[in-house]
Amino acid sequence: MSTTSVEQSATRKVFWRIVPYCFALYVISYLDRANIGYAALQMNKELALTSEAFGFAAGIFFIGYFLFEVPSNVALNKFGARIWISRILITWGIVATATAFVQSATQLYALRFLLGVAEAGFFPGIIIYLTYWFRAKEQATTVALFTAAIPVSYLLGAPLSTWIMDHVSGFGLSGWRWMLLLEGGPAVIAGIVNYFVMTDSPEKARWLTAEERDWLSGELRKDHAARPDVEHLGVIAAITNPKVLFLSVIYFVYQVGNLGIGLWMPQIIKGLSSSLTNFEIGLVAMLPYAFATVVMVLWSRNSDRTGERQKHSALPLLLGAVALGLTGLVVQPAISMALISLALAGLYAFKSPFWSLPGLFLSRSTAAVSIAAINSIGNLGGFAGPYAIGAIKDWTGSTYGGLLFLSGLLFVSFLMTWFARMESAKAVSAGPAGQRA
Repeated sequence: MSTTSVEQSATRKVFWRIVPYCFALYVISYLDRANIGYAALQMNKELALTSEAFGFAAGIFFIGYFLFEVPSNVALNKFGARIWISRILITWGIVATATAFVQSATQLYALRFLLGVAEAGFFPGIIIYLTYWFRAKEQATTVALFTAAIPVSYLLGAPLSTWIMDHVSGFGLSGWRWMLLLEGGPAVIAGIVNYFVMTDSPEKARWLTAEERDWLSGELRKDHAARPDVEHLGVIAAITNPKVLFLSVIYFVYQVGNLGIGLWMPQIIKGLSSSLTNFEIGLVAMLPYAFATVVMVLWSRNSDRTGERQKHSALPLLLGAVALGLTGLVVQPAISMALISLALAGLYAFKSPFWSLPGLFLSRSTAAVSIAAINSIGNLGGFAGPYAIGAIKDWTGSTYGGLLFLSGLLFVSFLMTWFARMESAKAVSAGPAGQRA
């Protein structure tokens, strides 16, 4: 078989084996993380939660996530992706289903915290796992197709979650409890399946021919050796690297806006029209995420085509900031939803180019830890965003003040990303994190 034929068959097999599977796992992950936003349509009244209390419950997930992100990624490197990702899936599925039975705000806080502990390490672990299989020139698009699971999870979760809430009941459980119960179970099943399905590395891929394994392993070794100017750092040095900390701050500010919108979206839509049913709110919520998914993939493909990463990270943040700021100033529901769609498109288009930035200056082994650190520190914004919107809503009686606050923060993150110095002059077009050895 010719080299070209081997390349085509190997890349095709790897793509269809790895990307759709990881995509499906991330859909399950984000559904369990974000469905509390839809549960709030019934749960807040049943548990007597104020807006601030709900914001705290939504955000405390990220405190547990923050504390255990780096240790989880260290464990993944030790035990391998197959075993550790299975552990993550099973434990978060158990916690997610248990959340259906909470009886007080305190119990909700505790289980949301434990859900963050259980899920910590999943996202950065999969990002690094993808670098084991894809060359640098393919990675931004690959990461985009994987992270497209986030808006797609909202696309699927919006009508599914609200339909369950409106139509499923029994055994003394209200609709939001059934929704959490039914959507938590798939993670446990996926964890068991993952143990038998996931392959740790190309060298262990029995679903590739020997010729395909040798070609892919050789290509990845050449890819990783192509950038000898990278830094090789230990765990502590990687976490405290000034550029890593700078990226962590950018991601923190970004997550304040991104997760603040995502978790409050159902209530924002409900505020636009009081006549909508829960299911109708879910259908309306699908539209911004459908638009954001398309924009994210196209923008990431353009980043791969041009080899440019930093401006492709910064400009979507500017779009998100402007669109959110205008959202807080208009009252027409249709225009508000159009602006929210633009904001989400910017927020999701940011992701894949951003995760390329650590690979501009760090080796793959160091980038594995740095990505966990950036994701861990940055995800504290997932606590600050929902909580800030809740507090501002209680103070002002409207979510729009919170949206203006998020707009300002996103503009700050745009400026930080645009003017950051991530690489040397000779390293202008680099691939995603993890492209070097």
